[in-house]
Amino acid sequence: MGAMTMATKRVSQAPPLAKPARHWRDDHASQIVEFAISLPLLVFLVVGIFDFSNALTLKQRLTNAARDAARVAAADPATDLVNPSAASGVPVSVGDAFQVADNYLLSEQLNDCGLSGATATFSAPLNWTYASTGTCPGSGITLLINRGCINAVSTSGGTVELIGTCVTITYPYKWEFNNVASSLGWTGSGPSTIVVKAGALNEN
Repeated sequence: MGAMTMATKRVSQAPPLAKPARHWRDDHASQIVEFAISLPLLVFLVVGIFDFSNALTLKQRLTNAARDAARVAAADPATDLVNPSAASGVPVSVGDAFQVADNYLLSEQLNDCGLSGATATFSAPLNWTYASTGTCPGSGITLLINRGCINAVSTSGGTVELIGTCVTITYPYKWEFNNVASSLGWTGSGPSTIVVKAGALNEN
């Protein structure tokens, strides 16, 4: 029998899988959807950060105004507080505190809402309240000067009550993030006013 030649068979490789169509691999559409979903939340956070920053800055300015007013009134003699009443008029020390607080607001370029033209309302025992008369958002500005503020101080012998002057300022504030939140379906709202209080011990 003649020499046999072995025929070699070439094993043909299976054709590679067809690559998926380009539109199946394109993720641009999903990125747009993700951005559209996250954008309102991002805007809400950014506006909230700026809003709270402005509110804290305003609160610090109002605190400084109340502190300076309380110190001025506390340094004045208390002789003008004898038999106070609505008919007796505004004591000099209270008028000084009022002028200091209002001038501080104006120096800081804050809207005093016509506070400079307000008249004081007396309430026992030693409270005088000024309410702004001009155009102002919200309920306006209220300035309360209490010349008989009691401060409890702890000492080694116990607690001693000292008489001082306390000044409270209520100032309107409009939260911008409320508008953004309402567009997202949130119906809540932040406080409409910022309230600060400062005091000083009477020196006389």
